[in-house]
Amino acid sequence: MSYNIAIDGPAGAGKSTIAKKIAKQMNYIYVDTGAMYRAMALFLIRNGVTKEDTEKIEQVCKKADISIEYRDGEQIVLLNGENVNGLIRTEEVGNMASVSSANGKVREKLVQLQKELAKKADVVMDGRDIGTCVLPEADTKVYLTASSAVRAKRRFDELTQKGESCDLDKIEQDIIERDHRDMTREISPLKQAEDAVLVDSSDMTIDEVVEKIISLCK
Repeated sequence: MSYNIAIDGPAGAGKSTIAKKIAKQMNYIYVDTGAMYRAMALFLIRNGVTKEDTEKIEQVCKKADISIEYRDGEQIVLLNGENVNGLIRTEEVGNMASVSSANGKVREKLVQLQKELAKKADVVMDGRDIGTCVLPEADTKVYLTASSAVRAKRRFDELTQKGESCDLDKIEQDIIERDHRDMTREISPLKQAEDAVLVDSSDMTIDEVVEKIISLCK
């Protein structure tokens, strides 16, 4: 039987950083759901679908097969068997993913693919609705959060390190607005699953959070 870990939480809580470290330590597959949505967006673009054409998005998305494997220690995103790692981080793909990921049929297709992956392998998955919708039967569920001020400061530091100038107050405002959007959206809103353990990382280091979650699995 495969073992599944679900990590949900708001933007900037450190979910993917934590999930990747746990996967590495436990030798699990880290399922980058965001990368899967980007691969779907690439598939739509290649098929000449525009962001506005909802009907065509819903037809075309059914033909995509997207999976994640590890090869030589690297996570590979496969779109109909092709490694698309180097193609899904563009602005164009990101913009398409932002629109298409809100489409019910696209979500349905990707959730189905994610469930298939979790049946076959030990996985760590992070997102907004993993414990509630994607893997409701997950063995360990965590709701990872931190105060909006802490999340804004992390984002601020990250951008400043890249040499981008930014406004801390504006970042926090954006995070609060995004939380509200994520929590009130119609399809799979962000909420803590009833059987998820709440982990507040505001005063914890990354390694402390990783240790805490691994100890929950044991």
